[in-house]
Amino acid sequence: MASSTAAPSLLDRIRNIGVIAHIDAGKTTLTERILFYTNRIHRMGEVHEGTATMDFMPEEQERGITIASACTSCSWDGHTVNIIDTPGHVDFTIEVERSLRVLDGAIGVFCAVGGVEPQSETVWRQSEKFHVPKLAFVNKMDRMGADFEAVLDAMRTRLKANPVPVVIPLGQGEDFEGVIDLVSMERVHFDQDTQGREMLREPLSEEEDAFAQPWRDRLLESCADLDEALMDRYLGGDTITAEDIRRTLRKATLELTAVPVFAGSALRNTGVQLVMDGVVHYLPGPLDVSPPVAVMEDTKTRRTLEISSAAPLGALAFKVFMDDGRKMVLLRIYSGVFRAGEAYYNVTRNESERVSRLFRLHADHQERIEEAHAGDIVAAAGLKSARTGDTIASREVPYLLENIASYRPVISLALEPKNSEEADKLDEVLEKYLQEDPTLTFEQDDDTGQRIISGMGELHLEVVIDRLRREYKVAPRVGNPQVVYQETVGSEAQADGVFDRELGDQHHFGGVAVRVAPRERDKGNRVRFEMDTEGWPAAWLDAVSQGITDSLLSGVIKGYPVQDVDVAVVAMERRDGTSSPAGYHMAAVLAVKEGLTRAAPVLLEPIMHVEVAVPDDFVGEVISLLGAKGARVGNMFDQSGQKVVQALAPMRKLFGFSTDLRSATQGRAGLMLKFARFDMLA
Repeated sequence: MASSTAAPSLLDRIRNIGVIAHIDAGKTTLTERILFYTNRIHRMGEVHEGTATMDFMPEEQERGITIASACTSCSWDGHTVNIIDTPGHVDFTIEVERSLRVLDGAIGVFCAVGGVEPQSETVWRQSEKFHVPKLAFVNKMDRMGADFEAVLDAMRTRLKANPVPVVIPLGQGEDFEGVIDLVSMERVHFDQDTQGREMLREPLSEEEDAFAQPWRDRLLESCADLDEALMDRYLGGDTITAEDIRRTLRKATLELTAVPVFAGSALRNTGVQLVMDGVVHYLPGPLDVSPPVAVMEDTKTRRTLEISSAAPLGALAFKVFMDDGRKMVLLRIYSGVFRAGEAYYNVTRNESERVSRLFRLHADHQERIEEAHAGDIVAAAGLKSARTGDTIASREVPYLLENIASYRPVISLALEPKNSEEADKLDEVLEKYLQEDPTLTFEQDDDTGQRIISGMGELHLEVVIDRLRREYKVAPRVGNPQVVYQETVGSEAQADGVFDRELGDQHHFGGVAVRVAPRERDKGNRVRFEMDTEGWPAAWLDAVSQGITDSLLSGVIKGYPVQDVDVAVVAMERRDGTSSPAGYHMAAVLAVKEGLTRAAPVLLEPIMHVEVAVPDDFVGEVISLLGAKGARVGNMFDQSGQKVVQALAPMRKLFGFSTDLRSATQGRAGLMLKFARFDMLA
């Protein structure tokens, strides 16, 4: 992380960046080279060998994928660069989203053969939501089928981006020889005897200059389009310097109107240092992005944080993880100074907590520090109640930053402990995992004693089970995966609920009439009062609202949560002497349950977006297999010499689909599944 002596004057020399991409685009390999060339590590690990520095979990090393965001720090050209290597698998999307929330910039890695693949598109859209400036690295230019211009076209059409190449490949596939820097108009050679560490800039040959000149012209035209003053100079025949290009592109990158594009092959140690130059030249520091807006807890007024170590503390907890049984919290410090040994205020939880120790992280290694400043990303021990999305501040200036969005699980597993001792340990461990992972849920079936865990996909839950066995030696019996449903209503209905009985020594009464109606899909639930509430005690009205909200947590078909329902309170009955908040709470629950029963309740199942990339010879087999799985094909197009088939399919029919697909296509199909919505598939 940034030095503990960081001061406001050094904020422009900090870069907090993420590496985002589709699975297997090469982002972890790129990160490994960055750490090697910045002297953060002295031996490069490889994903395919299970030795990558940033993939330190055993589950990652076995599968060759990134599961958890890993954080590290390095220095380049006088700048401190904090890097988060994020997962590419859709089951771990939340890891990407919560990382993007606290980053200032990102490197989007694209495979030169696959181009803009489904998860590339997902994470790119997520970064746009958080207004994260980006540069792009077209990796694997040495692979057969590599096509640099096709990737640029896909960025324009699928991402609606404005890619501006500043580095181009010299040759593609088997003919890939190296890269040309269009800003300086030089060929850049990477010495393979030093694993690419030694970099030499050379003048272009006559043939190389002829190849690069049209690309250089396009670069200058793009810069002229982005800056009116530069356009006048360009049209007037003035010399456009490298500094002019970098200044123009930096401004456009920060405004999200351009994406500088680099090319190379991380595995062949080619082009990585130029990407790091791009991070320094084009991506923002903490002072270059819009500061977060917080709500003051005491006054409820909105206030923009001052990005300065001299300002009051404002920090966001964006990830929780367990380290040898000790809880660690990853924090982005937006303002102020965060010191070990001091007490701070968790504004979200309304609790005071003392930070016992602070660390810089390098993957699974920790370097202890005494304080962190505005712009830093650090790990803290001692924040016992902190969860993902919590705001840490001072009691004197209690900022509350926007929380991190949550996701609804789509698949569940039943776990059966072997005995009561294992049951207690299982509950304890699952509680720890829940603190780490907000997309994981856990509940216990009192009748069967089963523990039901729910998550974002089969791989997500498979990793949880592997960790249980490996880290804690807990091996419960595991049931078959089950789909998680939601409930809603198909029509409008009205119902009354009356609660009139004694609880303890006191009589409680409440009478509530509601109207239940369906809403548009994904509009959420709405609770409102249609009756005149004047003269009704606030405590009674609050009890009715809470009773309705509680009743929607469990539907009337199979007890799944209810979504997209409008509940209007149309009347309430009072009885002097016995009306009470408890009575109205229970009456509201009864009214809603009856209303849901009368309003044609229906089950909603998770619908998945399916994308299959396959050679033309196997398109028929893929279409047939999708039909057998109840899928509805919506689109089909050509990409990189393959057909891409897009469809919607119910999750319940997709168990084992990847195995069936491999058999039907002789292992030549690529598959991406991601959650689309809860719905009824017509």
